[in-house]
Amino acid sequence: MPDLPWYSDGLRFECTQCGRCCSGAPGYVLFTSEEAERIAERLGVSVQEFLDRYTTHLKMPVSGRSRTFKEIESEHGNDCIFLDRATQPGKTLCAIHDLRPAQCRTFPFWPEHVESPRSWQRLSRECEGIERGPIVPLTQIRVQVEISQRDRARQ
Repeated sequence: MPDLPWYSDGLRFECTQCGRCCSGAPGYVLFTSEEAERIAERLGVSVQEFLDRYTTHLKMPVSGRSRTFKEIESEHGNDCIFLDRATQPGKTLCAIHDLRPAQCRTFPFWPEHVESPRSWQRLSRECEGIERGPIVPLTQIRVQVEISQRDRARQ
């Protein structure tokens, strides 16, 4: 039987819509051309207009990708351009939630966050949804980690 990861009994996580994963220190959100096409269609703009209005060039490409979502400075830090703080006061929403890139969809189950109990605990200092809510089963965590790894490997 293969060795089971430290989180074989699952991990507790529930998004609280605090927005910390979409704000704070400068960062980047990578997306594929297919994701860009779907988002542009939803926004009712061409892909080029989407790229011009909502994204910017990275100083150094990451995983072969050279663009990221723009950030807007707020009292909370650098908010993702799609972060909505107005619709539900006290909560944050993603304006493109059902179309968000794999990087966003798989958070917090990124390889570096589930690498060890210590890395998961470290993330809990930034993400209040860690150790809240239902237990996410091992199979679901593995799928999210795999999607995250596959997304990072795309070029």
